[in-house]
Amino acid sequence: MKQRVVVGLSGGVDSSVAAALLKEQGYDVIGLFMRNWDSTLNNDILGNPERTDEICSQEIDYQDAEKVAKKLDMPIYRVDFIKEYWDNVFTYFLDEYKKGRTPNPDILCNKYIKFDAFFEHAKRFEPDFIAMGHYARVVHGDHPKLLRGVDGNKDQSYFLSQLTESQLSHVLFPVGELTKAEVRAIAHKYDLATKDKKDSTGICFIGERDFDKFLSNYLPSQPGNMVTEDGDVLGTHNGLMYYTIGQRKGLGIGGSAKYGGDPWFVIGKNLATNELIVGQGFHHPTLYSDACLVDDVNLINLDRFAGDKRCTAKFRYRQKDHKVTIRFTGDRLMVTFDEPIRAITPGQAAVFYDGDVCLGGGFIEAAYRHDQQRLY
Repeated sequence: MKQRVVVGLSGGVDSSVAAALLKEQGYDVIGLFMRNWDSTLNNDILGNPERTDEICSQEIDYQDAEKVAKKLDMPIYRVDFIKEYWDNVFTYFLDEYKKGRTPNPDILCNKYIKFDAFFEHAKRFEPDFIAMGHYARVVHGDHPKLLRGVDGNKDQSYFLSQLTESQLSHVLFPVGELTKAEVRAIAHKYDLATKDKKDSTGICFIGERDFDKFLSNYLPSQPGNMVTEDGDVLGTHNGLMYYTIGQRKGLGIGGSAKYGGDPWFVIGKNLATNELIVGQGFHHPTLYSDACLVDDVNLINLDRFAGDKRCTAKFRYRQKDHKVTIRFTGDRLMVTFDEPIRAITPGQAAVFYDGDVCLGGGFIEAAYRHDQQRLY
């Protein structure tokens, strides 16, 4: 009897090829399309039903997913996780911005929606596994391991770092062994409707729309002063939530007789005074940290340890690996860097690796330089 797999069909090329490969490998494959956002409903939740956001491209994606399912002769079903997404992902997203932090909701979407709510819904089909189109790999066993995808430019293990061993034990990543070019070639081989579809970018509920405008619908702007470290006021900002550490674009600060023409960057935020702190130069020393504190720690295939542990870490997606030492302090991890790292940003994920094996990760609570907590 064939093993059954429920695959998350998003309407993109990666999940389409994942489904094609599973069919090719002899699995009984069922497609499941997730709808996680509804502008009208979410406006009602906010008590603002007359405001309309741009319609997400989900309808187009669903039509593409249907075409792929038909081409591969497999059933497809549609499920709404709108409430689950709001409760577990979007409210977190808003809360982090209220704190002046820069969140990464895609990681929680994977943890709570794609590999939790999705799996619970998929159980009605009695699957042996669920599958997604992520560029990552799993080694199954008593203690499943999460590995980077073979394509270093597309590896998505960073976004899967909050998954548990229990979740990984039920998961297949069919495209994890492939490069993006190979995935495209397979999509052409099967003449899938998504074969030349552009990769999606950003978060679904934001899509291609203006991010600042979108965020202002949910959080009121609080303009304030844009200042140097010495307190010299250079202009005004639109709200601390709109800026991230290390940002250059959109500051609106030109050259001056006093400061010259070197570019300005966001180097800190002072929530108490609602000030955006800026400094000149990509390598401004205030942008560099030598340690950070990580909260909401999730370990994969690794028991809690005593003392120091050496590994590498990423603090942003696509960032190179940095050599670090990690040590538990209570339930959190203190991460010490071998070399100072630029733009360590509270709210972002810190993800740890031992070679290709992802050890898990957490979220940056605070950054430090010479044992002093940074003001952002």
